[in-house]
Amino acid sequence: MTERVKATPAALELIYKLQQQHGPLMFHQSGGCCDGSQPMCFPLGEFKTGGSDVLLGEIAGTPFYMGADQWAYWKHTELTLDVTPGRGSSFSLEIPLGVRFIIRSRVFTDEELATLEAAGKDL
Repeated sequence: MTERVKATPAALELIYKLQQQHGPLMFHQSGGCCDGSQPMCFPLGEFKTGGSDVLLGEIAGTPFYMGADQWAYWKHTELTLDVTPGRGSSFSLEIPLGVRFIIRSRVFTDEELATLEAAGKDL
């Protein structure tokens, strides 16, 4: 099944760990400067989304939002949430653990884009 956003096993493991510590979570990727262009993980509802945020899907029951301006650049790609060693400078929940979430991307094929459109997931 073609999805807009998915996660690597390492990212899923970290999400489950953070869920145990913090309860329900959410992701947001704003496209702002510095670490704003990386996905950030917050307790669900701590980051206030608005009309310019796009809900791309869920990972392990965790909604993943992206700012509309950023989405305009990424809408033709499959986004894969991953984890890498290193400390970002954001307020994301994983930062104290010495890791940070990152996005890996791959351009959708024409067939995959058609599948998303047919499923009403073309946003």
